[in-house]
Amino acid sequence: MLSRFLVAVAAMVAVVAASNVLVQFPVDAMLGGVNLGDILTWGAFTYPVAFLVTDLSNRAFGPHRARLVVVAGFVVAVILSIWLATPRIAIASGTAFLVAQLLDISIFHRLRNSAWWHAPMFSSLVSSALDTIIFFTLAMAPAFAGIDLFFGMEDGSLAFPAPLLGVGAEVELWQSLALGDFLVKLVMALLMLAPYKTVRDLVLSRMPVAA
Repeated sequence: MLSRFLVAVAAMVAVVAASNVLVQFPVDAMLGGVNLGDILTWGAFTYPVAFLVTDLSNRAFGPHRARLVVVAGFVVAVILSIWLATPRIAIASGTAFLVAQLLDISIFHRLRNSAWWHAPMFSSLVSSALDTIIFFTLAMAPAFAGIDLFFGMEDGSLAFPAPLLGVGAEVELWQSLALGDFLVKLVMALLMLAPYKTVRDLVLSRMPVAA
């Protein structure tokens, strides 16, 4: 049990630390006539795995230990983020991560006895929306430029104009990135159902279901 718990914590730390770095890099590619750099960062593809780790921890260990996985991952990931990313990114990531993951655990627990896909799907969708709002607002909206200034850094806000999702009306770049990020999270939430079910079935075959 302890070894599985430590694996869950390590997985959470790895996912969040990697995502905190990758979110700083837009996807430098074109899709048709759309510049994906106006829509996505590479972190959009890695961060949703954190919800998979949380949901599997919740299913295997129950909500209390799942919260421990989240808190342990939060503490270590924030420390790594301060080293690997800017203080503003670290604050935004830590805040969004903690609030969204704890909400995910609560929703998952309420739905854990329904159809196998209900809990991971709906908990991830709702929590991903909240995570996206908190992170991109704190990390990139000009309203929170004071965080950079407090740490003696240049304003890292992404407030310059860009077409919404590369094709729509002009909005501030962080808003387009946020919407693109959330749309990827929706797709990833669907894709994560397959590994969730596979690992869930394996875990449940080896231990009793948590209450």
